[in-house]
Amino acid sequence: MKKQKNQFFNLVRVCILLALGTTTGVVFAQKGNVVSSYGPINQTQTFDQIKAGRMAVKDSRAKEHQELLNSRYDLSNKTSADVQMSGGKPIPVGPTAKLSGLTWEQYNGMTPEQIKEKGTFPYKPLPFADHAEGGMLFPQMTIKTIPRLIRFDLDYDMPEWILPDPAPAIYLTTRPDLGDVAKGRLITISNYYEIFNGILNPKQLEGLRLLVTQFPQQQFNATEDRRTDRADGMLGVTCFDCHVNGHTNGASHLVGDMRPQEFRHKIETPSLRGVNIQQLFGSQRALKTVEDFTEFEQRAAYFDGDHCMAAKKGVNILERGSQVHFMAEFQAILDFPPATKLNIYGELDQTKANPGELRGEALFNGKARCASCHPAPYYTDNNMHNLKAERFYKQEMVNGMMMAHDGPIKTFPLRGIKDSPPYMHDGRCFTLEDIVEYFNLIQQLDLKAEEKKDLVAFMRAL
Repeated sequence: MKKQKNQFFNLVRVCILLALGTTTGVVFAQKGNVVSSYGPINQTQTFDQIKAGRMAVKDSRAKEHQELLNSRYDLSNKTSADVQMSGGKPIPVGPTAKLSGLTWEQYNGMTPEQIKEKGTFPYKPLPFADHAEGGMLFPQMTIKTIPRLIRFDLDYDMPEWILPDPAPAIYLTTRPDLGDVAKGRLITISNYYEIFNGILNPKQLEGLRLLVTQFPQQQFNATEDRRTDRADGMLGVTCFDCHVNGHTNGASHLVGDMRPQEFRHKIETPSLRGVNIQQLFGSQRALKTVEDFTEFEQRAAYFDGDHCMAAKKGVNILERGSQVHFMAEFQAILDFPPATKLNIYGELDQTKANPGELRGEALFNGKARCASCHPAPYYTDNNMHNLKAERFYKQEMVNGMMMAHDGPIKTFPLRGIKDSPPYMHDGRCFTLEDIVEYFNLIQQLDLKAEEKKDLVAFMRAL
């Protein structure tokens, strides 16, 4: 009898444990929705329904983002009267960042912890125009020439005066005698052959053709899940829609390497000038060759790093041995603009530079420690560095973006840097003056006002 009673109680205990386990399992399974790494491939909405949903939030998202820009920056048009980009556009002048009750001089005496506590860091990560949505976004100055790049749901957010030339100059390592080959023309599928036939070899010419040929992309494709309502936009985008004339127009998108969406970084299009001297490609991806970069862009970056979405929307798989190789051959002859004040070592020629530029070079190589990462002659160490800017601001959600760490960023060449505003991987520094202020804070350099001006003068000469 006692044995039967013990068996009964043991059975009861087992049943209770099973019940608790089942209940616990059910509760765990119901804890919130799964945050997926994948985008929605099997759409249940029509194109018209998707468009209506996006149009319903377009104005409110644009207003919210513009308010953020206005709170952070002085957006009034300020350009140099005597310094132009190589294509002739006046360079923007700053600093443009708005300060919260402090002066730049007062920042010099503050620690990262003090700035973080006060919430006064002027160069926090910059969200995308609609961060929750993302995608490729093109400036109006490019859309004027290539209207198929219009997105019905989103307008470009940055003022045109802080952007590069609309049709940047093109310099070739193989034909420096020609100077600017573009001569104010935007290179497209309709004019590339006429302009470059007889200048390039056949492989380079074919590579250029592929660089100006449309291929499907996340927002520009033929499925219902697109952000264009133009028939020509449904064919896709080209490499040179962002890297106009082998340079950049400031087109932006979100890096595909991170999830969830709020942790993805906004990325400004980098220039392709001087890829022949670079060993890393992509702001944060550390791809090892320009061929890798070219192939990666079409396979992954065009579709937010989602190969399943790419398969649905019509990814174009480039053939490595001919197409990718030919595209890379052309990119490898894109040269930096001439720098008449630099000698063969990439340093200032003392017979041509003015006193401010020479003082700036001394600061660059000395107190400011710029040359630690940006050594002559091309002003890159071909490495990646983590500036740990998050020391200066609190992690918080702003306009759909988590203000978190930047992580390691590629050291971009500074040759021809005045042609490439805005600066930093996400464009948070609109001018060279802003860049100097940013690094003065990040590196805690305690630079004086005149020293900052001299550094800007030197970088303009590069």
